Amino acid sequence: LPIDECELMLVHTVPVGHDIRITEKPCRELNSCVKFEVTSSQSGRHLYNKLVYLCCKHFDLCSTTVTGIPMKEEQNASSSANYDVELLHPATAHDELFKNEHAEGLVIKSKEGLPIDTTPLKWCTPKSNVIELHQCSAAYRICPVDVNSRPSSCLTNFLISGRAVMLEQPRKSGAKVISHMLAAHGGEIFIHSLPTSRSILEDPPSISEGCGGRVTDYRITAFGEFMKENRLAPTNASLLESYGNRKPYLYAIDHLEKSSRCWPMVISETILFNLQNLSQLPQLLVQETLTEEQLLECTKLIYKVLEMEQKNDPLPIPATGSRGKGPKRDELYRQLWSELETLVRSYSDTSEKHNKVLECLLNCKKPSDEKVIVTRKTASKKEDKSGGGAGGLTEAEQSWKELDRYQQMSTREKMESSQGEKTQDAPPPKKLKAEELLMRSGGQTLLTMWNNRLKTIHQKRSHEFDARLDSPGDKAKLYIHLDENSSEQSNVNTANVAKKQPVM
Repeated sequence: LPIDECELMLVHTVPVGHDIRITEKPCRELNSCVKFEVTSSQSGRHLYNKLVYLCCKHFDLCSTTVTGIPMKEEQNASSSANYDVELLHPATAHDELFKNEHAEGLVIKSKEGLPIDTTPLKWCTPKSNVIELHQCSAAYRICPVDVNSRPSSCLTNFLISGRAVMLEQPRKSGAKVISHMLAAHGGEIFIHSLPTSRSILEDPPSISEGCGGRVTDYRITAFGEFMKENRLAPTNASLLESYGNRKPYLYAIDHLEKSSRCWPMVISETILFNLQNLSQLPQLLVQETLTEEQLLECTKLIYKVLEMEQKNDPLPIPATGSRGKGPKRDELYRQLWSELETLVRSYSDTSEKHNKVLECLLNCKKPSDEKVIVTRKTASKKEDKSGGGAGGLTEAEQSWKELDRYQQMSTREKMESSQGEKTQDAPPPKKLKAEELLMRSGGQTLLTMWNNRLKTIHQKRSHEFDARLDSPGDKAKLYIHLDENSSEQSNVNTANVAKKQPVM
């Protein structure tokens, strides 16, 4: 029997309490067939735990602890106690269990003291009738961790006698979830995986059923062709020689990755993959190398899209499920060019000719409206500068030059020029009066406006004080003639005193 692969494991053991002087070496590959690893351990119980750990690691095993097994006491037959038994089996038996990640309490440390984790499953009432058992999806052989213990031997004898044990998941609340079953077939004990969600005997869901049961327009026919192009097949000697030291399945994985790099799943999400006349472009881009004929074919397909846009040919409108008018034809072509660029860019680094296809696409792709306007403004500024430097051209010479330039343009450039002129010459939209008032920077503040409003209301309610109306500010000065009267009175008194005095 030829050996395809060998993994050599050396375990160095020392007595308990002695120092380990050999350095452990991790697994390394000596050649394509042999791997080498060195480990060490103390003897006794430590060596047993080490061997169990290595077996689980190399053979992809995991542990399940059956908890709550009712068993009569050996010394007192009238009483019973619950025991736990730890089992080893292939790790794939818990794939269905761990689909929704680790639930709380689903993975615990080994109760036997092993350096591995275990999954506790609770003992249920055994069923003697085979018809009442659930339909199983897989079965795997088991082996007790402690073969010679009394709980392990009692469980083994119980199962070999023809009984079956149902195992349920540990749950703090909710209904009982039975995920596994222990039963014997032909003198060997197996652990059976039970489907916890959809039964394997039920009809599978429709292929058009998406998330939440909604009908989705998947590309079912295209997916069938995709599977045919990426099916696995046995290799032969000539292919193995061409592959060299690399494994053949790695080439298959690379081909699958390239084929699915840009592959929409829903019909309504794409326009490019719904056009039959462009279906050859993705098939050519997936290849490792392109010949000159294939490169020419890719460029022809790109020019064909350009011709379709110039002729304004209709495109398949994606069914979005919304009523009313669909997207405009310009928007559909804009989406088509975007899908083309995404497709070609994803394969542009494959080879130099793939990059040439991308360059051809970028040269043919219509720039966005903003880029057209910016380009035309920049060009006009350059022309003004050049004209000013040459001393300026007459209006007739400038018109003749523009006419010659327009006649040398292609049909696509003429369309872009007309669209750019319409966009540039369009008059600015008329602003509304309210918008002008909002945009204008006023001199009044909110406080001034509020004070004016209060003043207007106050004037309507009562007559204003006359003195305040004559005063320049809000404050009115009272008894303004008081000083004048006092000065006149003092002058009169002075005159009277002068008259009464005798003349010397």
